[in-house]
Amino acid sequence: MILGNSSSVKEFILLGLTEQPELQLPLFFLFLGIYMVSMVGNLGLIVLIVLDPHLHTPMYYFLFNLSFTDLCYSSVIIPKMLVGFMKQNIISHAECLTQLFFFAFFVIDESYILTAMAYDRYAICKPLLYQVNMSRQVCLLMTMGVYVMGFLGSMAHIVCMLRLDFCDGNIINNYVCDVHPLLKLSCTSTSINELVLFIVVGINITVPSLTLFVSYTLILSNILSIHSAEGRSKAFSTCGSHVIAVSLFFGAAAFMYLKPSSASVDEDKVSTIFYTILGPMLNPFIYSIRNNDVHIALRKILKKKIFT
Repeated sequence: MILGNSSSVKEFILLGLTEQPELQLPLFFLFLGIYMVSMVGNLGLIVLIVLDPHLHTPMYYFLFNLSFTDLCYSSVIIPKMLVGFMKQNIISHAECLTQLFFFAFFVIDESYILTAMAYDRYAICKPLLYQVNMSRQVCLLMTMGVYVMGFLGSMAHIVCMLRLDFCDGNIINNYVCDVHPLLKLSCTSTSINELVLFIVVGINITVPSLTLFVSYTLILSNILSIHSAEGRSKAFSTCGSHVIAVSLFFGAAAFMYLKPSSASVDEDKVSTIFYTILGPMLNPFIYSIRNNDVHIALRKILKKKIFT
């Protein structure tokens, strides 16, 4: 494999969500609003977790990493997307591959963080062993595994992209540099890239999906063994937020990668919006709206700010 790109195309044009002029300004303000809400929500949750010692637990440790990932994730995609609503969105070859790297990195990270959080929800069902199963060392190792998997998966795509030539086509019918649109523009064989894509996506869907399935099967079994209705309700409530976040992320991702080949490009764009833009915006609210720990921590911080 020869690294280094000798393509004549040195920059690409991102078409964005739509080419209809009358929709550009409304969509600009819509996604600017989404970006601001996402930034405030995720950054607020990060600050809250850092400042309140009562939130220094494995559950909130992984929630901190989820919010950090969502914060970075949104910043990789939305600012460049907003440019496209105002003018022709030109991106250099190097910038495109950089965006692709971080796009893939944070997508993979998010899937494994959600998986780690599912394991934490299972571990909490065994309170006597919780401190052992979710010790500081275990949490650190799991976090390292999350980011290593993200790095390996994204690097695999980038290394394979560097072997491709882009001879004349430079229009990417999307709002982000993704693997599929770039492969369509290449004038060299993409068989290796497609194989790598299949392996990377296969691993990063199969491993989290199986882990989530096993974790929630065991969680459901433990919940059903609780005799009191109040106890079962509390247990379901504890896992409810995570189930919603997992369903949103993996549901949209499954629609994206398991859809029939006849699906249109517009359907691709809509499905990617759900797990690349709406997910990072909604996660802070999903995990905080019915979370008493977050409410108490927020009130404490606000009281300190008011009375100091």
